[in-house]
Amino acid sequence: MRVKVFDFEDEKDLEDAINSFLDADMDLIDIKYQVSSSVYSEEQIYCFSAMIIYSSK
Repeated sequence: MRVKVFDFEDEKDLEDAINSFLDADMDLIDIKYQVSSSVYSEEQIYCFSAMIIYSSK
């Protein structure tokens, strides 16, 4: 069993990275997804992350 962690400030970047990572030569076990936000000065900052749990065929 293996894990891969992704972390991006934009949900589209996260989606693209996950889609590029996934392939037919792995058994996908689970994907854990998380969004967090914070405020820095007057700017709201988002963090989109995912952990893919998989095994190689």
